[in-house]
Amino acid sequence: MSDVLISADRVTKRYGAFSAVDTVSMAVRPGEIVGLLGANGAGKTTLIRILLGLTVPTEGAVAAFGRTPDRTTRGRLGYVPQGLGLWQTLTVAENISFASAAFEAGPPVLEPALAAVEHRFVGEIGLGLQRRLAFTIALAHHPELLVLDEPTSGVDPLSRARLWDAVHDQAEHGTGVLVTTHYMQEAQQCDRLVLMSHGHAVAAGTEADIIGGTTACEVETPHWADAFAALDAAGLPVTLNGRRVRLADTPPDTVRTALTTAGITAEVHEVPATLEEKMTVIDRRPTPG
Repeated sequence: MSDVLISADRVTKRYGAFSAVDTVSMAVRPGEIVGLLGANGAGKTTLIRILLGLTVPTEGAVAAFGRTPDRTTRGRLGYVPQGLGLWQTLTVAENISFASAAFEAGPPVLEPALAAVEHRFVGEIGLGLQRRLAFTIALAHHPELLVLDEPTSGVDPLSRARLWDAVHDQAEHGTGVLVTTHYMQEAQQCDRLVLMSHGHAVAAGTEADIIGGTTACEVETPHWADAFAALDAAGLPVTLNGRRVRLADTPPDTVRTALTTAGITAEVHEVPATLEEKMTVIDRRPTPG
């Protein structure tokens, strides 16, 4: 385990009778991108804060660079929280100066878009630029581990793609990356995934590992809107992908019966489930005891 940058061993965090994180184990190694996936409220941010030493676990053990997280280990990682951690009433240049002094690092070279606004208050620039600034600051001291909590939330697709290019560049140079997201399409950017639901780590591995043998039914009919309405009325877990009606982890005969009862003619095909459908299946399961 000497190559592990950060790890959690059966970590639990309780607030009274509520368990925000429940017996979660995971690790990040150099050069790999680990995605922590789950819906809002799944426990991702609480686990991140425990890993960073910002929140003390109720049970379990956490290690960063082989020791209990502290100020020394914080100096070896870069962190972009959900709230970005920027001072809105300071300028871009002042935020960079503050972070550089805190980490005893030289000021980073700014990309042109940030250089053009370096004397403006952070609160006056757009969210996309703020996220790019937070990411630039997190990398300024050349961290061995990069921790990103919902880094692409609220930004446009182009900015999201640029950020992921930067993440991959860091990993290729040996930096470990732990990133949380609720965008299922971003899972394909990760080497390994940890899926969280109701505070539990319910699955781990590659996208193919997690989906496993889970299937979905795809309904083929020109009357797709009627089919969707009928299946929804029957209480089945129906979703719509464009005009494709899909049902995860549902027997084809069940789907056919519901459609026939509603007087809808359609073909039903069994296909591999997507990661998002797998997560829907997991979230429908009873919470582990």
